[in-house]
Amino acid sequence: MDTNKTSSLLFCILMDLIGMATYSIPVLGEIGDAFWAPISALIFFRMFGGWKGAVGGIFNFIEEILPGTDIIPSFTLMWLWQNFRRTKKSSVTIHTR
Repeated sequence: MDTNKTSSLLFCILMDLIGMATYSIPVLGEIGDAFWAPISALIFFRMFGGWKGAVGGIFNFIEEILPGTDIIPSFTLMWLWQNFRRTKKSSVTIHTR
């Protein structure tokens, strides 16, 4: 795995951990989510870009703002999906004669 992929995966895990950290503060955690949700959605959009970033950013905002859904690791899931698709596409070869 190259350094860029490793760095971006670690960043995604960190972002998910920050989003889950609000669970550590009962009651105040949901207030923290109100501040974190738009920031997280913007970071998500900037990180993944395009339609994936836009749709994912909206999903991420909803996931962060709704109570009890912070456990979903949306950044990490998108990283896995994005990198799995690239690996799968690059491993397909077509032989012609």
